[in-house]
Amino acid sequence: MAGALRKAGLNIEIHDDHFAQNAEDPEWLTACGKKNWIVVTRDERIRYRVAERQAIRRAKVRAFVLAAQGDLRAEMLAEIFLKALPKIRRTVTKQKPPFIAKISRGGDVTALAL
Repeated sequence: MAGALRKAGLNIEIHDDHFAQNAEDPEWLTACGKKNWIVVTRDERIRYRVAERQAIRRAKVRAFVLAAQGDLRAEMLAEIFLKALPKIRRTVTKQKPPFIAKISRGGDVTALAL
């Protein structure tokens, strides 16, 4: 997915390039917030876990969840993300952090309760 997004001109950082693969979510979420990075994850449950929610709030994380994407290949996930990109940019501009928003398979972006 990262390669396709880079080809589209986006600056992308990969989790495993900066954190251990088994890094706890609060650790990497806090670091992303401090670096003002936008988080993109497939973990739909992240907003329901207390430690993760606290890390997102404290670090003022801006997070997007690729929701209900099942076993889609990276190319398809990138296509969905790029389709949603105007709405993602609008959300980043208008929504004060911290926040979590869902990206649907159709490319819609919906803010979720944190």
